[in-house]
Amino acid sequence: MTAYNDMLSAHQPYERYPGVIREAARAVGAVAQVAGGVPAMCDGITQGNPGMELSLFSRDAIAMSTAVSLSHNTFDAAVMLGVCDKIVPGLVMGALQFGHLPVVFVPAGPMASGLPNKEKARVRQLYATGQVGREALLEAECEAYHSAGTCTFYGTANSNQFLMEIMGLHLPGAAFVHPDSGPARRADRAAAQRALALSARGGEYMPMGASSTNALSSTRWLACLPQAAPPTTPSTLSRWRALPAC
Repeated sequence: MTAYNDMLSAHQPYERYPGVIREAARAVGAVAQVAGGVPAMCDGITQGNPGMELSLFSRDAIAMSTAVSLSHNTFDAAVMLGVCDKIVPGLVMGALQFGHLPVVFVPAGPMASGLPNKEKARVRQLYATGQVGREALLEAECEAYHSAGTCTFYGTANSNQFLMEIMGLHLPGAAFVHPDSGPARRADRAAAQRALALSARGGEYMPMGASSTNALSSTRWLACLPQAAPPTTPSTLSRWRALPAC
């Protein structure tokens, strides 16, 4: 399942993922296919426009699209390509209707650091008080959001990646790898092959229904602690490396 589109920086990296996943599957004697696509919207971009009213509704549309796509019932495992706060829950809700399937989520990764948030906020304040013009505002915004990947602050796009990791639905350590880095490309291939290993044919059968239940029951009370740390801190994620499923 893919939430790829060119409109959102968080989902733009997914354009190349299907080819990578197909190659990774072929390398272990399997076949990978795109089962379907789901919409992905950003309520930050639609803020102040009528489209923002569709934000929460889109989660249910994503869940239904996921369930419809998986309903062909010809799959041994599923790989989910999606980030952000409506897309990830929608994919989870849809995939859990097929809880007998192993499911691995593949994050696109965070945008590389650009203009610091403090400086971005300062320019916005200056613009709001008329001390700088629109040109200065747009320059600061482009420097802050300058490449592919999730937003450069610890909002719900990034915290959803953290959540998938503690649920055992990501490869350990994959949540905050920049999309254009070498480790990201290796993680994409590894995620596809891990999903196959977790299938009934792979010898390590772990369906999503079981892995999610196990992970949640053992980690839900700890999840608040690492969320207080910056998402790029390696120690934040190292404690979760022994989670079930992945």
